[in-house]
Formats: sequence, C-alpha cells, structure tokens
Amino acid sequence: MSGRTGTGRGRALVGLLLSLAAIAVAVLAAAFIARYANHTQECYRPDGLHQYIECVRRNLSGH
Repeated sequence: MSGRTGTGRGRALVGLLLSLAAIAVAVLAAAFIARYANHTQECYRPDGLHQYIECVRRNLSGH
C-alpha cells in the first residue's frame, strides 16, 4: 500500500484549478453586470423594448 500515496493528487489539483477559474469567471461576470447596470440605469423605464434598446446603445457608446 505504500505505492498508493499521492493517488488522486492530480485530480485534486485539476479540481482546485477549475474551482479557481469558476470563481474568476463569476467575479468578472458580476463586475460586468454592475458596470452595465450603472451605465444604463436611466433606461429602466417601462417605455417599451425599442426605446430601452436605443437608450442602452446610447449610454454604452458614450454619446
């Protein structure tokens, strides 16, 4: 049984790296959503979908 020490270590490392990658993606997604919501805050009026889309385009393009 002495040859079995360390088995599964590779899988554990892959699991750790995938977990870290998932956390990084989640943080980036949250930052993007927060930025999007901040830049398009004035667009959240029930005027209609077309007006909402135009407002978002205008606010995200910087005009």
